[in-house]
Amino acid sequence: MNEQWVTAAEQGLCSCHVCGLVSRLPQKSTPGHCSRCYARLHSRKPRSVARSWALLIAAYLLYIPANLLTIMETGSLFNYRKDTIMSGVVHLWKTDFEGIATIVFIASIMVPLFKLLALTLLLLSVQRRSLWRTAQRARLYRLVEFVGRWSMLDIYVVTLMAALVQIRSLATVTAGTGAIAFGAVVVLTMFSAIYFDPRLIWDPLQKERNI
Repeated sequence: MNEQWVTAAEQGLCSCHVCGLVSRLPQKSTPGHCSRCYARLHSRKPRSVARSWALLIAAYLLYIPANLLTIMETGSLFNYRKDTIMSGVVHLWKTDFEGIATIVFIASIMVPLFKLLALTLLLLSVQRRSLWRTAQRARLYRLVEFVGRWSMLDIYVVTLMAALVQIRSLATVTAGTGAIAFGAVVVLTMFSAIYFDPRLIWDPLQKERNI
């Protein structure tokens, strides 16, 4: 049984990307503007795939130094350490901070990697105009968007690590060069998800229905 549904685009309607108001696109070639916030109207985000890919590739490139370079330097009267994210996780685990080590591993390694792979899947499927699991891909995008709201948890974890070290051993803690790359990965993946237009997931299904 074929579902009979009509999209907003087929009716000449689109939602404002700024305030969300549904407006009618002008019939002429002149660009339309939202009647509430005066933002320019687009049925789809302009150059959505290209912009998302550019930001995502940059995030991939920075993900490597973010995990290989020193993210934190700890010094005291008796010891001096340079830690990457993974060596920090191992050190926390060995010093009986298993819970904190787990949080750091998930927030600083698994979550950014999940966002990178999920956005790659979404972009590839949209470019191929795939009909594969459209509803599930839409849910995956909402999950990526939701996780993006908590992306700064990664930075808070690093801050918490620094505070724990200072309280426990009266050490001095400074951020390493890896922290800059790590923060950049967080920001780039957030913007990549923002520029991605999830409506592109459904466009091939609409075309298939119209054939």
